[in-house]
Amino acid sequence: LRTEERQRLARERREEREKQHAAKETQILEKERKAKLQYEKQLEERQRKLKEQKQKEEQRRAAVEEKRKQKIEEEKERYEAVMHRTLERNQRLETRQKRWSWGGSVTPDSESKTAGKRSTSTANLKQTEAAMNKRLSSSAALLNAPDRTRRSQLSPLDSSIISRLLAPTQASLARSKSAATLSAD
Repeated sequence: LRTEERQRLARERREEREKQHAAKETQILEKERKAKLQYEKQLEERQRKLKEQKQKEEQRRAAVEEKRKQKIEEEKERYEAVMHRTLERNQRLETRQKRWSWGGSVTPDSESKTAGKRSTSTANLKQTEAAMNKRLSSSAALLNAPDRTRRSQLSPLDSSIISRLLAPTQASLARSKSAATLSAD
């Protein structure tokens, strides 16, 4: 009986140990399963964050590239505006110089137009020049004469002509003013 009792007790202890061992094994397996799930979650989370970071980086690069293109476009527009203003300024200066020069414009169209005007105005000038020379020759003699005799012998028309000839004209003042402005620029 005692041996049978001992064998039974030993069997029960063995079964109890096996049950504990099986329970421990299931706990270990459960822990491993949970650890594996957690590792997979972490991996997925890391991949998701990497993907988001990559997208943000691409968006940032695209924004930087867009900004660079916009800056280049603005610089190009600014350059074109400066060039346009410079060309306009040069054209205005040329026009101003042509306006105040003795010859006038030198373009083919204006040359033919001004040639006709010049010939008529030259003819008019020659006619008036002859009349003026007569008056001036008599006035020149008066100018060289003493002051009292000069005043008494001049007619009002002659005195006004002489004063006009001695005074600077508006055209000569404007030419000298534009020349001073151009040299200052």
